[in-house]
Amino acid sequence: MSTKTSRFLAVAATSLALSLGIAHAAQPDAPMGGPGGAGGWHGHFMKELSQLHSQLNLNADQEKQWQSALDTMKQTHEAERANHEQMKQQFKAMQQQPILDLNALHAAHQKVEQQDAQLREQSANAWLAFYNGLNDQQKTTVSTALKQRFAMMEQRHEKMRERWEQHRGAAPGGASTLKP
Repeated sequence: MSTKTSRFLAVAATSLALSLGIAHAAQPDAPMGGPGGAGGWHGHFMKELSQLHSQLNLNADQEKQWQSALDTMKQTHEAERANHEQMKQQFKAMQQQPILDLNALHAAHQKVEQQDAQLREQSANAWLAFYNGLNDQQKTTVSTALKQRFAMMEQRHEKMRERWEQHRGAAPGGASTLKP
């Protein structure tokens, strides 16, 4: 398998994990923050997750892998949140010093980044184990859902790019600030 193909598969698996993870975070026992409050985008992701789950018609072993992947992802999310809070507290403590120790701050940041990368890898591996246990029809269902998610992400990205270009190109009085 080429490096480009394996990189694409890793991105796809991570996207699946993130999409499913955000949806999982929207479950009733999870805190409901973020845009739109209780119903906002969390509800949308939960609906997508439920639809995908029901379309897959999982057998008992596949259902165990699904639940294992969800649990791993939930633990990953909680650990990343704790890492972020720890980093925030360290930074607050460092701010009390008359001279910031940027080396210590950088080292702490690198440590958290490495821990978070390991956690994300565990979550991606759990989702890949789930995906690898699916039959071709189920993989097609997941692939279709991912392709739709990728297309939606690309549309959002394009809209943001257009807005940025409009914002960058617009000057007071309608004159462009861009030089030819």
